Amino acid sequence: MIPIKKIGFIGGGNMGEALIKGLIKGAFPAADILVAEPVERRRLQLVERYGIDARPAAAEVVATSEVVVLAIKPQIVPLVMPEIAEVFDESKLLVSIAAGVTSQTLEDYLSGSARVIRVMPNTPALVGAGATAICCGRHASENDLLTARHLFEAVGIVRVASEGQMDAVTGLSGSGPAYVYTVIEAMAAGGVQQGLTMDVALALAAQTVLGAAKLVQESGEHPALLRDKVCSPGGTTIAAVKALEEKGLRAALMEAVSQAAQRSKELGGK
Repeated sequence: MIPIKKIGFIGGGNMGEALIKGLIKGAFPAADILVAEPVERRRLQLVERYGIDARPAAAEVVATSEVVVLAIKPQIVPLVMPEIAEVFDESKLLVSIAAGVTSQTLEDYLSGSARVIRVMPNTPALVGAGATAICCGRHASENDLLTARHLFEAVGIVRVASEGQMDAVTGLSGSGPAYVYTVIEAMAAGGVQQGLTMDVALALAAQTVLGAAKLVQESGEHPALLRDKVCSPGGTTIAAVKALEEKGLRAALMEAVSQAAQRSKELGGK
């Protein structure tokens, strides 16, 4: 892992804030975190909440940072990267969370030989429960990968993937929270339909999803096996699972991942 004196964030949105919050919670000094954020109101919010240094210009932040986190939407990468390129040199590491934008695209903006780590996190990083995949660019080292991994482990779990797998990661875990929110919403609505109040139904639905996910993680058992353990012969759960299969829940979720991955490719010009 490379020594980090200053971390600069280009973009102060939700994902950037989640990582800043995790770093500070993990004892990284707030005084060594800089953010380039063009919206003044947002800059002031970040300074007030975390005691960091926030500035309007990206180049100013990049010039004084060892690690630069590109936390912007993919559509504005072509607008921001030329400004960064003016002050980016071989001593710096670029860590990008711009969906669909390949490491080679970013390298090309930075004279072709820059050290780039591409990252796909997700929004549960805001509560320290993120799922993040990372991969190396052509010129990044294992040490660079370790640095990026260390940063994102501050807000959840991290897994290493190949560049060719990152669109699939985007479709699965990057966009995945939206699928789960839809499931929670639908489960709660079903509870209300059966006579529960919305607050009770929503609390039970959210905790059920949280608990089921935790059991998958901690038991190490395949989800299908855990599901079968809940399905008593002739019971309520197997009747419910039959309804889910008939309505195509499994196929719908698989298609959702596929469509999101395809959109990630389109955003990256692939």
